[in-house]
Amino acid sequence: MQDPGAGRSALLIVDMQCGMFNGPQQPYEGERVLANINALIRQARQAGAPVFAARHTGPQGSPIAPGSALTQLLPGLMVDAAQDTVFDKTRPNCFFGTGLAGWLAGAGVAELVIAGVKTEYCIDTTCRAVADLGFRGVLVADAHTTMDTPALSARAITAHHNLVLNGPFVRLASTADCLFPPLPATRRPESEKR
Repeated sequence: MQDPGAGRSALLIVDMQCGMFNGPQQPYEGERVLANINALIRQARQAGAPVFAARHTGPQGSPIAPGSALTQLLPGLMVDAAQDTVFDKTRPNCFFGTGLAGWLAGAGVAELVIAGVKTEYCIDTTCRAVADLGFRGVLVADAHTTMDTPALSARAITAHHNLVLNGPFVRLASTADCLFPPLPATRRPESEKR
């Protein structure tokens, strides 16, 4: 487990892919969420914070097979594969079966800022796992979304998750509150010292 006072912040963008946004159901306030995530990317880059983007994939032959059109990141998302870490996952937990925890630890990250879709699946599961792996989680309340379901509206789902996850699992913040403080030069990983 990492020292809770050590390290820096990183941004994790979850499943902001064509199949989630361009399917039969549109995400609740999707354009606002996309704009907020792009603001987070700009804020992270300005601070020199690492940016990670997860894509949900399924088995070969499925509509969300790795590399399929539905798994491609949204064209309007400011993720740059040349400087950001883009990775595939097959489970709702962004840590399960991926290198995410190792990449974060290797970059000296202690706090993970989480945004994306779907609130009740991959956002929820990743938020519940982050502290168990030794990282502080921050859920960006105005930068995650989902779709309406037969039982609940997307608005109710996101509001409920903001309430339930805040405190026991993550700290809730707004896009404007995420400043990504840079890691002091004396604490940067050797690979980043110049």
